[in-house]
Amino acid sequence: MLTRRETPADVSAVRAVIAAAFAKTDAPDPVEAVLLDALRTCDGWLPELSYVAVDEKDEVVGHVVCTRGHVDGVPAVGLGPIGVRPDLQRRGVGLALMHSVLGAADALGEPLVALLGSPAYYGRYGFRAGTELGIHAPDPAWGEYFQVRTLAAYDPAVRGTFTYAEPFGDL
Repeated sequence: MLTRRETPADVSAVRAVIAAAFAKTDAPDPVEAVLLDALRTCDGWLPELSYVAVDEKDEVVGHVVCTRGHVDGVPAVGLGPIGVRPDLQRRGVGLALMHSVLGAADALGEPLVALLGSPAYYGRYGFRAGTELGIHAPDPAWGEYFQVRTLAAYDPAVRGTFTYAEPFGDL
């Protein structure tokens, strides 16, 4: 398996992977796939932080994206969605994607990455509750599930409420 930046040729395969990863019997088009479509057309889209995992046949098997967010006006990035083809979940694909996108965000000088997810899972990547850093979720009810991973350009003086790219507000 290899991770690399997404190319225009990957878009439909990426959507299919995200749709399959989040498929539910009662919803024909998962919200994560619809969100990804909307993110692609918003001002917050950062193509340099859209990564795919491909197999030995160069078929897309996983995807992760970070989009422009802000902490009270200071640029940062929000991670998600991230998804792996169901038959390859729990085999290290998500791990490779996380390491790739975090390394890329760091190399681009981003100060921090925020996400909404399981503390038990994302803690292994250095994420911790945003409130520990004075960075608050857009919705206080998210509690410990709103997490932040600081990067080399992080400034501890940056505090406030995190705002995701606009399409997240439509969820």
